Amino acid sequence: MKAARIPRFGPPSVIATDDLPQPEPAAGQLLVQVRAAGVGNWDALIREGKVRLQPLPLILGSELSGIVEGFGAGVSGFKIGDEVYGATNEQFSGAYAEYALPFAGKMAHKPKTLNFIGRTSRMRCRIYQRRRMASAKRPAWFA
Repeated sequence: MKAARIPRFGPPSVIATDDLPQPEPAAGQLLVQVRAAGVGNWDALIREGKVRLQPLPLILGSELSGIVEGFGAGVSGFKIGDEVYGATNEQFSGAYAEYALPFAGKMAHKPKTLNFIGRTSRMRCRIYQRRRMASAKRPAWFA
């Protein structure tokens, strides 16, 4: 499979497209064929080495939508062929590839009314909306 990963921290030029073996899901993970992935400011922070959540090399990307192609032990609520969206893991990595291994608890079924790209971009809008609300100065009366 193709994956966009970084062998070292640095500018955008460190991102390489590598051929890697298709991953196998571990317990609690889904194997998802990625159809769309979100691009966020945290991807740049990770690439630049300002946030170090896991060792190098690593596959960038946290948000994705796609199709379930397999799952590890202990996964329930999903079946092969389900259209899903969500985030990969606490390390914000692994979505910029043809296949990703998100934790099942971070994924949900994609609404049939949205395409893969629409679902991923709507998720990005909600993340930014929550951040703005969390950082907004609240009036004194707000409990």
